[in-house]
Amino acid sequence: MGLNREPTVALNAGRPAKTIYPPCALVIFGGAGALTHRKLLPALYNLALDDDLPEKAAIVCFSMEEMNDESYRAFARDGIEKNSRRRLQEGEWTKFAKMLRYVRGRFNDGADYRTLKTHLEHVDAQSGTLGNRIYYFAIPPNFIETCANGLNEAKMIRSSNGDGTFTRVVVEKPIGRDLASSTAINDRIAAHFHESQIFRIDHYLGKETVENLMVLRFANAIFEPLWTSRFIDHVQITVAESEGVGARAPYYESAGALRDMVQSHLLQVLSIIAMEPPRSTAADSVRDAKLDVLQSIRPFGEESIEKYAVRGQYSAGLVEGVPAHAYLEEDGVAPGSRVETFVALKCWIDNWRWAGVPFYLRTGKRMPKRASEIAIYFKSVPRILYNANPRAHLASNMLTIRIQPDEGLSVHIISKVPGPQARLQQVAVDFHYATSTPDSYETLLRDIILGDQTLFMRRDSVEAAWQLVDPILDAWEESPAEVPLYAAGSWGPLESALLMAANSRAWRVL
Repeated sequence: MGLNREPTVALNAGRPAKTIYPPCALVIFGGAGALTHRKLLPALYNLALDDDLPEKAAIVCFSMEEMNDESYRAFARDGIEKNSRRRLQEGEWTKFAKMLRYVRGRFNDGADYRTLKTHLEHVDAQSGTLGNRIYYFAIPPNFIETCANGLNEAKMIRSSNGDGTFTRVVVEKPIGRDLASSTAINDRIAAHFHESQIFRIDHYLGKETVENLMVLRFANAIFEPLWTSRFIDHVQITVAESEGVGARAPYYESAGALRDMVQSHLLQVLSIIAMEPPRSTAADSVRDAKLDVLQSIRPFGEESIEKYAVRGQYSAGLVEGVPAHAYLEEDGVAPGSRVETFVALKCWIDNWRWAGVPFYLRTGKRMPKRASEIAIYFKSVPRILYNANPRAHLASNMLTIRIQPDEGLSVHIISKVPGPQARLQQVAVDFHYATSTPDSYETLLRDIILGDQTLFMRRDSVEAAWQLVDPILDAWEESPAEVPLYAAGSWGPLESALLMAANSRAWRVL
């Protein structure tokens, strides 16, 4: 096999023996909303195709819209036909549709919760779900306390009492907009649910490549010994989006890129890359190791924010040859908005393994392409032998891990160009997933049913992440400086390139 070729290798060696899933009723609050239509129902349908739902299961959707079981099934079918990664199959759809039920109700009406409770008792009798409940809050954060209180007052929350039954609650990000609001939301949930019952979902952690990071590190002897400051020069984590804010402008105006992407997605990925080997693969062992990383990141002070934190906002430009509006021209954006659509950070992890190794994080809207990647840059070989010529400095070895859209990894090494002269070049040995991977919500919903919290954020990790970004948010809000602009279709503002150039580095072009 020549090094310039790109072999396709299956990183997934197949699935283990059939998993036994406990009976349960999944109750989706906001069951007629966009998240349910685009993500949850297609994911549940694909789980049904893979025989990854309990044999005794029901999906009960609770929302305010005027629907019944049949009209809700039509709503679900539409969502699956438009958004499922696999085509709808009539026979499988017929079986799946029988699990779907709809209960119309208001989130703030106690009588409607009692109606829901009665309906679920009928479901237990008809479907054998044994009183096991998963409450999925596919709702805005301001409704979380209302729904939790309604469930509690209707006596629909069971504590973990060892009788084999369970109650779980799923909460979508964002968990607050800063540390104070996050703490308040977590307090409200904790008033009714034990931490072991709470699943804080971040869909990014369900991506197959993110899940594979631990396997890559701890199941391969060729990587883990090199995974230290002795061999690694720096790490780049990029999440680039080619689209603008679109219909999400009202949400984005209250969030921005730092809250929306860095506080959750990027810091969680960083914690997996940088964590110490956990004691075991048990959920809390893994989450303890990730928390250690977040608590070891050097806090951002006033001076380091100015030096190591860059923001930007997209102006008009071309994305893949198509004209794109500026952020300020998007529907729903306030005139003169200073919300950032791009963030770049330079982070330091002050522990023994990573002392002196910078971690660069970058995310933005309206960038040249949609791509998410982790790039591990190894230190250069000594300036002798093949690296002796200062005018022909050898490129570093590099490991790139592609999260989306082309999931896989590449090892970049130096090789001789065939021929009589000793000419060297960097080549990539490329690995791709051999088959399409499950949607992240499929992975996460399956784990929720099984009660596996490994891929879900624990309260202390959520609040540790907010502690890191709060000083940056405050500094940017108080700063009179204009937000730097970058043309749509570019890789961000000039300040982002200068952040790297200060140490003779450059962002990788994806």
